[in-house]
Amino acid sequence: MRKLTYYVACSLDGFIGDPHGDATSMFAFADEEYVAFMHAEFPETVPTAFREAAGLVGVPARRFDTVVQGMGSYRLALDTGVTSPYAHLREIVATRSLTESPDPNVELVSGDLAARIRELKAEDGPLDIWLCGGAEIAGQLADEVDELIIKSYPQVYGSGMPMFAADFTTRDFTLDVVRVFGNGVVVRTYTRKR
Repeated sequence: MRKLTYYVACSLDGFIGDPHGDATSMFAFADEEYVAFMHAEFPETVPTAFREAAGLVGVPARRFDTVVQGMGSYRLALDTGVTSPYAHLREIVATRSLTESPDPNVELVSGDLAARIRELKAEDGPLDIWLCGGAEIAGQLADEVDELIIKSYPQVYGSGMPMFAADFTTRDFTLDVVRVFGNGVVVRTYTRKR
């Protein structure tokens, strides 16, 4: 069975963006060591438009073959005229505002997102599903998340968009791997206790 992995960047205090969802301040930590790690371990998470500049054209996916994102995350691409930001992956967008997909590679889900994720997890295949963001769909899918890969940046936001916009419920995870970088970024991988 495939896993749903919430692979996400956040501040030290657990915010994935400022109150408007902007996380561009985290880009300042993209030094050579960290970028080399990201490209080696998660090459498929680089948007299609940047894969050539990153030297990733033709580099196969290592972890994920499907990306799931909410309309807020997808809107960032649409606002720049990009209708398939991860054209090298199968794209699922949770939305109630779009009624027709602007791209044949993008599947819109307006109904039961958790049920669609369970269908995707039940498919055969060696690669997993990447929950890209944002907070609202992470909250909707909190019970479906099997793995967390949290890229913690050495910044404190104070307030902003939380990792999960959900009602209070304790969900336990086990720490598997910690990777620390010279720039202060810490990448932690957790597995869901079931």
